[in-house]
Amino acid sequence: MYEPIRSKSVHTMAARGRDRRQDFPHRSREEELDIQLAGHLAALLAVTDELRAVAPATELTDAAEQLARQIARLRGGHPPVRSAVAAAIHEPHLSGLHQRAHALAGRALVVAASRADTAAAILAAERMDAHEAALREREPAAAH
Repeated sequence: MYEPIRSKSVHTMAARGRDRRQDFPHRSREEELDIQLAGHLAALLAVTDELRAVAPATELTDAAEQLARQIARLRGGHPPVRSAVAAAIHEPHLSGLHQRAHALAGRALVVAASRADTAAAILAAERMDAHEAALREREPAAAH
């Protein structure tokens, strides 16, 4: 009347799955946070490079070099990929870049604090302050 079950039960497969987990490499929480922090800093570096293309400044060049060093440290010495950016120059675009950079620096700060990475946390906080100051400078110009 009923056809016999030919496949293994879900419970048997799950138990075997636990045994198989040891076959796959796993990352520690610290390694995961390193990857996440490197990603946030790489995104911040990309926005910083775009800002440098729009409005070149020594401070941005220094910040980009510091970001690249931190990313390389977190990635085991592998330097980040950099791209040359050609962007249109106009005020709203520049403000938007500073807002995006500020948000990315904030995310990096949260992850750096959670993994107790003082160097990355200080760099992220400095970048937040710098982008916030740039936005404040632009406010009076945008109001007129």
